[in-house]
Amino acid sequence: MHYSHLLVLLFALGSGSLLFAADDERGHEESGHKEERHNERGHEQEGAAALSEVQIRTAGIEIMTVQHSNITDIINAPGEVALNAYRTTKVTPRIEAQILQRHARLGDTVTAGQELVTLSSVEVAQVQGELLVNDREWKRVKKLGRKVVSERRYIEAQVARQQAHARLQAYGMTDTQIQSLLKQSDSSRATGELVLLSPQRGTVIRDDFIVGELAEPGRELFVITDETTLWVDARLTPEDAANIRVGAPARIKVNDRWLDGEVVQARHALDESTRTLSVRVQVANPDDQLHPGQFVSVEIQSAQRKPGIAVPLAAVLRSPDGDWQVFIEEQPGRYEPKEIEVLRTVGKRMVIDGLEDGERIVSKGAFFIQSEIAKGGFEVHNH
Repeated sequence: MHYSHLLVLLFALGSGSLLFAADDERGHEESGHKEERHNERGHEQEGAAALSEVQIRTAGIEIMTVQHSNITDIINAPGEVALNAYRTTKVTPRIEAQILQRHARLGDTVTAGQELVTLSSVEVAQVQGELLVNDREWKRVKKLGRKVVSERRYIEAQVARQQAHARLQAYGMTDTQIQSLLKQSDSSRATGELVLLSPQRGTVIRDDFIVGELAEPGRELFVITDETTLWVDARLTPEDAANIRVGAPARIKVNDRWLDGEVVQARHALDESTRTLSVRVQVANPDDQLHPGQFVSVEIQSAQRKPGIAVPLAAVLRSPDGDWQVFIEEQPGRYEPKEIEVLRTVGKRMVIDGLEDGERIVSKGAFFIQSEIAKGGFEVHNH
């Protein structure tokens, strides 16, 4: 009897030890899982940011919901800056003349009507003299009137004056200069001097002549252009050029800066040497950053569209390890980084992969969030 009681006691003690051991093991496992979950939450918190309403307003943070859509494609091409021929003029003599004096130099900014160069021509002197004589005759005949002079003499005097006036205009004298000559009515002023004026406002980009030389008709003395608007000739393959339309937006890259432009012309004949088609882009050049002959990179908006997700450039940043990332709004005031892939740049937007429709990302102020995370300035770090 005592022996059986002893066996029962020993069995009960052994079972209790096993139960205690099992409980202890389960306790260690649960503690380990809790610690692991805590570490995971801590790691998740280190990559996230929790901002107050004041911080959100101060940083100007804005949120957008991403959606797939048809996005205009961009065509990249090399380009060369050229003069805007519609805003460029050449100043040439219309008659053989000697160059007497230069009034403008290379690089000068001139205005319309400004004196550029003084010429001297024997033929101009002859016509100036004829005009002075014919003008006096016409004034006398006109004063006498048709009742005194014959109709033939009246018309001949009128036509002779008009022809001399027209010839001087054809040689390059302005109506103001001619009227000044007639006003003084001094035959000694018929010297043959001819002052050429600037036909437009712009910059003198060429003045290849020497004072004293004889200039033939059509000799290019000055080239004046308005460089505030220039052309860029982009070279495209026939396949790409077929997707470009006149009026399409374009961008020109100058060093690290982009200038906005617009397609204004497209040629339909292939270049025989390069087998490419030229597309002309007009671009504003207010800061004089572009110069004729300069090579640049061109982006032109294509007529083709491709599906994808596009976000503002400011929404995409480089992570510390060099990957592209955006910030997802998990809930109001809480943002977590998410790695994405940049497919291409379309104007001021990036086409990306790695997001789902309906996700809310930071479209403005992402840099502020990244900076705050880098500084560790959130409450989640102070635990």
